[in-house]
Amino acid sequence: MSDRDRRAQRRAELATLPPWLRRPLGQASEISRVQRIIKQRQIHTICEEGRCPNRGECYAQGTATFLLMGPTCTRSCGFCQVDSGHAPMPLDPEEPQQVATAVEQLQLRYVVLTAVARDDLADGGAGGFVQTMLAIRDRSPETQIEVLTSDFWGGREAGTSPEQLQQQRIEQVVAAKPACFNHNLETVRRLQGPVRRGAKYDRSLKVLRHVKRLNPNLPTKSGLMLGHGETEAEIIQAMKDLRAVGCDRLTLGQYMRPSLDHLPVRHYWHPEDFDRLGDIARDLGFSQVRSGPLVRSSYHAGDPAP
Repeated sequence: MSDRDRRAQRRAELATLPPWLRRPLGQASEISRVQRIIKQRQIHTICEEGRCPNRGECYAQGTATFLLMGPTCTRSCGFCQVDSGHAPMPLDPEEPQQVATAVEQLQLRYVVLTAVARDDLADGGAGGFVQTMLAIRDRSPETQIEVLTSDFWGGREAGTSPEQLQQQRIEQVVAAKPACFNHNLETVRRLQGPVRRGAKYDRSLKVLRHVKRLNPNLPTKSGLMLGHGETEAEIIQAMKDLRAVGCDRLTLGQYMRPSLDHLPVRHYWHPEDFDRLGDIARDLGFSQVRSGPLVRSSYHAGDPAP
């Protein structure tokens, strides 16, 4: 297919988006102000890298999600906009301080720290989370910090099993006392292979279970993207599986195809479906639920939810 044909196909696909998935980006001045500071600091946010439709709203409310340890992921998930497929950049030793300075300049009250998967690093990237949290607290002690981590799987160390390494990395981050520990399940069990290359359903559940074992009072959170072909029964089972490992908070949102190179959308769930699923999640015992077509992992992360 030629580039011209691909562009035409992409335009046609976007033209068929349901009306509830169309929304303005938000106040242009607020978006440009945040983008300017991020560019000056040579740091990254998942808001921009992932082209989040809510970024203008979140910026205006004093929330942003920073993408740590470079813009290149060591995995190639079928849904994700973040760059992958080649070697990631070396770590920037100045990144924690640069992020902390941006948080201070933007006067953010709630920050989400996420990262590309760094299976190439000895600690899987756990140290990057901890160092950045410490740097932010030094400059902005009132700012709350949520972490959205990978499964910390990858890398090898003589005499230590992959499970032990994973637990050690989780323990590092939990010991730094984030306000919330988020790790996304992303999709139902049946669809993990095509959607989350390099990740596993039960491995992700173990991340959340281990966090609760380490600190039962630390809120845990996970999210599901709908639209990959899952059934309602599968979604409910995934929610039950999350509750079984003590997960407290849940986000449900619609998958939107970033490009023709990514997985196609199999189904657009209606806003009423999200309302119903949100009610089911609350009945299952989740203390905080965000459920809607445009909801993403960090949407209104710092606000209490019904």
